[in-house]
Amino acid sequence: MGVFGGGAARVCGVAAAPTAGELRKRVREALRLATTLELRLDWLRNNRERELFLAWLKSRRPRKAVFIATCRRRIGGGEFTGDAGAELFWLMKAHEAGCEWCDLEVETQRELPGESVEGYAVPPKVLLSHHDFRRTPRFLKKIKLPKRGRVDAIKVAAMSHTIADSVRVLQVARGSRQVVAVPMGEIGLPARLLALREGSALAYAPVAAATAPGQVNLRDFLKLYRVHQITEKTRVYGVIGNPIGHSLSPLLHNTGYVAAKKDAVYLPFLVERLDDFLKALGEFGVQGFSVTLPHKETIFRRLDECEKLAEEIGAVNTVTVRQDGTLYGSNTDYVGVLRALEKKLKLRGSRVLIFGAGGAARAAAFAVAKAGAQVFLCARREKSARALARKVGGEAMPRAAVRKEKFDAILNATPMGMHPQTSISPLAANELNCSLVMDLIYRPMQTKLLEIASKKGIRTVSGAEMFLAQGIAQWELWIGIRAPEAAMRRAVLGALRAEEKMRQ
Repeated sequence: MGVFGGGAARVCGVAAAPTAGELRKRVREALRLATTLELRLDWLRNNRERELFLAWLKSRRPRKAVFIATCRRRIGGGEFTGDAGAELFWLMKAHEAGCEWCDLEVETQRELPGESVEGYAVPPKVLLSHHDFRRTPRFLKKIKLPKRGRVDAIKVAAMSHTIADSVRVLQVARGSRQVVAVPMGEIGLPARLLALREGSALAYAPVAAATAPGQVNLRDFLKLYRVHQITEKTRVYGVIGNPIGHSLSPLLHNTGYVAAKKDAVYLPFLVERLDDFLKALGEFGVQGFSVTLPHKETIFRRLDECEKLAEEIGAVNTVTVRQDGTLYGSNTDYVGVLRALEKKLKLRGSRVLIFGAGGAARAAAFAVAKAGAQVFLCARREKSARALARKVGGEAMPRAAVRKEKFDAILNATPMGMHPQTSISPLAANELNCSLVMDLIYRPMQTKLLEIASKKGIRTVSGAEMFLAQGIAQWELWIGIRAPEAAMRRAVLGALRAEEKMRQ
């Protein structure tokens, strides 16, 4: 057990707001979920708001909660514009209000006499923090508490530009109960979620507004990712892509683990360079991962073995990491397309146009061709479209010919129209001469393409249907039991519908 306790007590909710009233609200929200809470006094917009908030805290402080007061200066990456003396003043006021801990940045410590808070009535326990928002420095293999300065724990927070950077941040916490490791940035998010497993004394999550890059809100931290329950025995899975922030795969898979009571977690990996991720598989203990843009075809060359169908398609969206570390590739996009389309259309004998020639298009082309449809391919890269058409026994079609032909179904297998570029459609209204349009994009659920098709009276199929089917197939492949499909479907469709309402 570390200096902050064990279990959920090691998850620290971060409360930050510009006014005392808003900060009080954040504290109440956080205390419904966590018992350890960081109070970002530096985010309050002036001294009057700090006075009001600390007066409230002094009179209403819950006895079971542990509060860490932070009044980080600009020099240390915070919002406070005062000097070191002013920072210490507010930390002393926080002590009077009942805070047991304070976060003191190294920049302030260096300005103090003897580089120590001895003689200052700050909270009795001190977390000495070092933040680097630009890069990940070369850390010592083992960080020890300084012999002077009245320091009870050390926090190291550094920006991760590579997955290897995030691994190095985690390594400083291993074997120590007094070090807090915080990999920052979206690339560092998976490591941040695994920090407690690696030995970090705390893991931070904002109650509402993010206070550092790559954060997940407190509710998802505890309920979706269940970071406080992750151990060495927890099976780790994930999704790789660039971008990855839009992905609902973590919601889909983790909801399934919770519903099925499985000790597993699914993480989002922003992967810019495939080798950077593959080298870290052992460090993270990843047993399987989903593959999305732009890695569906490039991952194919890094596999040790591949199922026959995926090899035939030439694209992989599912990788299983075997016990000996070898990589086995599969394709569940194929299943996703079939399940989504067969509910709406008799594929045998139908004419289907697929727009695109990438990994998703390849899976779709093979799926509909094997189901007996006549396949037509149209893509910006005409050479790729012709090559794929030859593989599936279909026909490549120039863009100019699309509006002159009639089809039973048109499938968009390009990323055009995907969040955040939701106002774009890959095809114009006069090119939709068909009875059904399916967009493989699922976020937003109602893409611009589907909106245009609906206005023309054409039936539509959201990419959410394919997304659910392929993801559930992945879940069952890795976990080995029937997936709790109803719970997973409810979670994903609920999130998508909530987004649609926000946009209206």
